[in-house]
Amino acid sequence: MRKKSFIEGFAAIPHVVWLILFVILPLVFVVYFAFTGPDGSFSFENVANLSRYGHIFVLSICFALISTVICLLIGYPLAYFMSKTKPKTQKMLVILLMLPMWISLLIRTYSLMAILDNGGLLNSLLESLGITRVHIVGTPGAVILGMVYDFLPYMVLPIYTSLSKLDIKYYEAANDLGAGNCKTLFKVAFPLSLPGVISGITMVFVPSISTFYISQKLGGGLFDLIGDTIEREFQNVSTYNIGAAISLVMMILILISVAVMNHFSEGDDNEGGIIV
Repeated sequence: MRKKSFIEGFAAIPHVVWLILFVILPLVFVVYFAFTGPDGSFSFENVANLSRYGHIFVLSICFALISTVICLLIGYPLAYFMSKTKPKTQKMLVILLMLPMWISLLIRTYSLMAILDNGGLLNSLLESLGITRVHIVGTPGAVILGMVYDFLPYMVLPIYTSLSKLDIKYYEAANDLGAGNCKTLFKVAFPLSLPGVISGITMVFVPSISTFYISQKLGGGLFDLIGDTIEREFQNVSTYNIGAAISLVMMILILISVAVMNHFSEGDDNEGGIIV
């Protein structure tokens, strides 16, 4: 095995320092505060008190799962359509898909509020048409819609990347064997793009379960998710340790979800496998 040169080792120092300062140390602080009391003494009380937040964890997981499924149902057909267009059209569609990601999530959420609010653009349009106003902001649907709107590109891009790399010969072989478009999609394209699907699910589920700003604005403050609870507990010095304990549990949940996704993707190469 070739030894690293001095230049290679020296070039890695900034990355190691960054990893220690902004990844390892914050995790150490979270673990420390999660297992200590306000006086700094070791304690399991913070973890034991997490049973009071059980409904928040359940609600956060449910919202994240629903938004992930919706993103998959919308994102896969969109990615498939993009992969079947001409190369120039694909580039244009990718740019259009990524444009919202160039804008701050805060601004995007405020824009969605301006559209969906009781006095927003949507209700103003409905009222001008003689239709009764629709109450959207402050409902679970609004929170889930915000998650889907903000995180949909994270589902589409990895699936599109997998589909665009597929050899057209697979589609031609399926057509020669009598498979229609739908059968080709479900029996050929989908299995071959499973690595992209798994990546997309992970990239949507993880930020969805930890989001807090979307639920605060579109939920009207009526829904406490994990991210909202952590923010609130960290703002209060007396409950700082509780916030750290909740953060620790959330990190464990995220690691478990990533491990599960990796388990299902084991054995898949870059092209996946065909369902027979």
